[in-house]
Amino acid sequence: MMPSTADVRPTITATAAPVLGEAEFREFQRLMFEVAGIHMPAGKRTMVAGRLAKRIKVLALAGYAEYWRHLKTNPTEKQVAVDLLTTNETYFFREPRHFEFLRDQILKAQSHRGCIRLWSAACSSGEEAYTLAMVLSEVLGPAGWEVLASDISTQVLEKARGGRYPMTRADRIPTECLKRYCLKGIGEAAGTLMVDPVLRSRVQFQQINLNTRLPDVGLFDVIFLRNVMIYFNAETKQQIIARLQTCLRPGGYLIIGHSETLNGLQNGLEVVSPSIYRKQP
Repeated sequence: MMPSTADVRPTITATAAPVLGEAEFREFQRLMFEVAGIHMPAGKRTMVAGRLAKRIKVLALAGYAEYWRHLKTNPTEKQVAVDLLTTNETYFFREPRHFEFLRDQILKAQSHRGCIRLWSAACSSGEEAYTLAMVLSEVLGPAGWEVLASDISTQVLEKARGGRYPMTRADRIPTECLKRYCLKGIGEAAGTLMVDPVLRSRVQFQQINLNTRLPDVGLFDVIFLRNVMIYFNAETKQQIIARLQTCLRPGGYLIIGHSETLNGLQNGLEVVSPSIYRKQP
């Protein structure tokens, strides 16, 4: 007996999610190493698949292999992939001892000099750079200092320039700095804070790839390069540190993350304290 038309249901075929094969993963590994010097171990395969999956869907591509072919001939898309695969984790006044050292040991000792220049060399979404600006403004006032903030990711730099963050990011900002340098969002902006436009205008954001020849950015008194070298192998670390040293004034400071070290890489740099190095005068 044939079923009635009322019993007939359309057949729905589920579209299987694309799978990131080992060969494709190796291609993305090679991309990140060649472009940014970042080593992605095998354990990052799931992370890579997850971060690229939405982009593949937006472009209506069949899978990771097709996406790889697409970005090979599309420089703009290559930058998008690098943005997606770059880990960006930061917050205001992260590792506060570094900012205490900056305030008490560097700025107060050099306040009699001319313009002091600082570089946040892996600034991510901007919290570190704005923290530096707050400390500089507190000690030196509104003039006599400059902050350059750079990152390889154009996406996070765009966010950093805007200077708007969830209000939950305010937890670590000292009360006086919060009152002086941050604005509380209202209306549609409720639940967010914005760095005061005057302070924001003092920070220059620029896309810089530390894994290639650096642009002419001048000399700095202090360079912050924190919590980024864990992604590089020893050779890449050595190359990056050598490049940054050329941008440090004699007697200038290089500050890295508390969990990082320059053991065997600090030629020309003396250890001031764990994670803080000084270029020989």
